[in-house]
Amino acid sequence: MNTESAATPLQVGPQGRIVIPAAVRQSLGIEPGDTLVARVEDGRLVLETRAHLLARFSARFAGARMPPADGGAGSVVDELIAERRAERS
Repeated sequence: MNTESAATPLQVGPQGRIVIPAAVRQSLGIEPGDTLVARVEDGRLVLETRAHLLARFSARFAGARMPPADGGAGSVVDELIAERRAERS
């Protein structure tokens, strides 16, 4: 998948709609019915698929650590699972 491509001018329609050109959709693997998430970043409009957004956040927080109750290093998820198991006991 290309991370960069030639700039393609898009025109905003009367109802604020834009059409993503077929070549761009194909290079990003965007299919009809896919949901895109829009945000403004540094004055730019950024569109990304939910799958890409999830992968980006997962990568960002993959190393999140929280000290467990016994003082050793553990993951936040491991702590939550341990708490839930203790609650069920």
